[in-house]
Amino acid sequence: MPALPLVHWTESGQPHSALWRSESAAPPPGRIQIADDKLSADAAYRLICEGTQLLWRGDFHNARQLLQALARRIDKKPRKPAATPLDAFNRHRQAQSQRARLLGSVLVPFDSDHQVTLRRAPDVQQACLEAYGPSSGPYLASLRELQGIIGAHEWRKKGVQIPALNARIHPHYGVFSPVRGEYIDLVARAPLPGGHPALAYDIGTGTGVLAAVLAQRGVDHVIATDQDPRALHCAQENLNRLGLQAHVELRQADLFPDGQSPLIVCNPPWLPARPSAPVEYAIYDPDSRMLRGFLQGLRAHLLSDGEGWLILSDLAEHLGLRQPGELASHIAQAGLRVIDRLDARPTHGRATDPTDPLHMARAAEITSLWRLAIAN
Repeated sequence: MPALPLVHWTESGQPHSALWRSESAAPPPGRIQIADDKLSADAAYRLICEGTQLLWRGDFHNARQLLQALARRIDKKPRKPAATPLDAFNRHRQAQSQRARLLGSVLVPFDSDHQVTLRRAPDVQQACLEAYGPSSGPYLASLRELQGIIGAHEWRKKGVQIPALNARIHPHYGVFSPVRGEYIDLVARAPLPGGHPALAYDIGTGTGVLAAVLAQRGVDHVIATDQDPRALHCAQENLNRLGLQAHVELRQADLFPDGQSPLIVCNPPWLPARPSAPVEYAIYDPDSRMLRGFLQGLRAHLLSDGEGWLILSDLAEHLGLRQPGELASHIAQAGLRVIDRLDARPTHGRATDPTDPLHMARAAEITSLWRLAIAN
């Protein structure tokens, strides 16, 4: 782990410093003003719009209320209508980035045991330990990030019900949660090559949910890879909880393990766009790196009569981020052919929410499982 940077500020005429934590890789604040319960939401909004970060010294619950008031002011700003779906996406991403930057300007102090040193602050030690690991000293972080950590901690405890497993998967902080069930259902119902393959690879396993589905369907040995240590730890906990650890082997790797398999499954990030923070790499795949890497490497790692399963949404096509026919071209260029395609409509709420800025694209979206084989 790289050493955390320091952040410096002046308080009561004295210089202060602490470690700086930011999961979004935001740089340490350059201008900090001490704030407490006497600061109005309007004054706070003006300060953060000018680039000042607010180090909160008042009541914790009042800090949460201030953040809600700031969010209302940010969201009231009218948005220009978009001319195209791609324009709508770019405007949406720009608005998301600006909103995150502004709401990340309210900072809270932590001691070296991950406790927030404010009045009426909740006990967040376990949640922060899960997200950050042990702390090497007092630090500052944004209140918005802390709220995300608390939310992730609750999801980790509660878990996400997966009908295909008749069980819950417990996502960890920073690991993509399997809240969209259609891609899991596709893997659960696609016909297994050869009826009962002895081996399968799950590329980019995340929480381990697809590896668990394959193992529960009778695949004797699943090798599940991921390059993120958080994901591998999360997957191991889930597999242990499901009693499938004897059937799934986890390896840290960028895409493929060594060797060949009769079945290789991959659910890459669906949108070929640049993430604005490291935690967004599960959603955005710059230049379709993982998608193209999977397709280009599949032929070398697939047994001659095996299948590669690519699970991918066509949302990128509806947004204009990927051109029609581009995916088919990537498949052909990789020396692969399509055996079959299984489709599913989205079941999440945003697909039917007309207020969503990307509603038209989401409503038309189809998630597909492409059954691929080596071309003759």
